[in-house]
Parts: sequence; structure tokens; C-alpha cells
Amino acid sequence: MPSTDSSSAASEEIKKLIATADLPELGPGPRASVLPLAILEQKLDETLGRSGLAVAAHQPIRAAVLLWHDHLDASHRISQDLPGPDGSYLHGLMHRREPDYSNAKYWFHRVGRHVCFPELARRTAALLESKRESALESRLIPRGDWEPFAFVDACEECAGRSGSASQARLLQEIQAIEFELLLHKFSHSKPGDFRAQ
Repeated sequence: MPSTDSSSAASEEIKKLIATADLPELGPGPRASVLPLAILEQKLDETLGRSGLAVAAHQPIRAAVLLWHDHLDASHRISQDLPGPDGSYLHGLMHRREPDYSNAKYWFHRVGRHVCFPELARRTAALLESKRESALESRLIPRGDWEPFAFVDACEECAGRSGSASQARLLQEIQAIEFELLLHKFSHSKPGDFRAQ
């Protein structure tokens, strides 16, 4: 496990890699604000090479950052080879954005109860309470537990009915919390280091 100083430095470097002008879309993108794949891969190589993080953290971080920048195929090539709940989570996220909602649910089923879910539920509840979205809160966080399948459904419904811009933005904010928590887990940094701007 890296020291606190190296974790903090690594998280700052990774935070810079996801500092885009806008949040990832619920769908595949691409957005104008993302880095081209070759440039992003080079930056990832440099950042991860000097991060001091365990080598096992490199591929999950790479898959998440590539996905943030709308490089779904490149992220997928990595996530499909990552074992365990983290790989399944990244795989499910990618298919949710693709969009291939039934495949996303398959991968979220393989995730089980991910260690990020309690904090995701807590932070999403706070966000939804601040927006007075009690119906969505009770749907996504029944009994206080994060429900990934309900979130897949909400994303599908928003895309299918051409949901309002405000609804899409709210779902994007929740998705950004997912990315932040996953990157925190992968880098062992302090919570909040990967907050989307």
C-alpha cells in the first residue's frame, strides 16, 4: 500500500486526468472536452509510472479514466480482463454507457454488493435530497442501499424518452460520484480527491 503522501500525490495527478469541462454523458459520447486516446494513454503511462501505486491498481485506474474520456472500446478491453467486483463494476459502467442496458445489468449482478455502494448511497441521497428528488431517491436507494439495477433503468428511461436536460444532468452527477469512489478505491486516496469539477 502506498504511503499517504504518495497516495495524495497520485490522486492529484489522476484528478487532473479527469478534469474535463463537462461530465461524462450517460451514453457513449464522445464529448468535445475529452483527450484523444493516444494522448490520454501517454498521460496515463506517465502518471501511473510515477504514482507509487501498486501495479494492480494501474489497469482499473486506466479503464476508469479511459471511460471518463469516452474511450469505451479501450476501457472495455481492460475491464473485461479485470477479475472480481472492480472489473465487473467497470464493465457494467461501460455497457450502461454503450448503451447495452441488459448487459450492464448482467455485469452489475456479478458485482454483488460492492464496497463503494454504501458511500455511493450516502452521497447520492444527499444530492437527491438537495434537489428535492425524493421519488428518485426512494427508487435508487431503497432501505438506504444503493440499487445499481434501478440506476441502469433510470439511465435507460432518460435516454429512451429523451429525458429533460436537468434529469440527465442529475444522473450524470450520480455517475460522476461512481467514478470518484472507484478511483478513490483504486488509488487508496482520501474521499473527495476525485470530485468532478
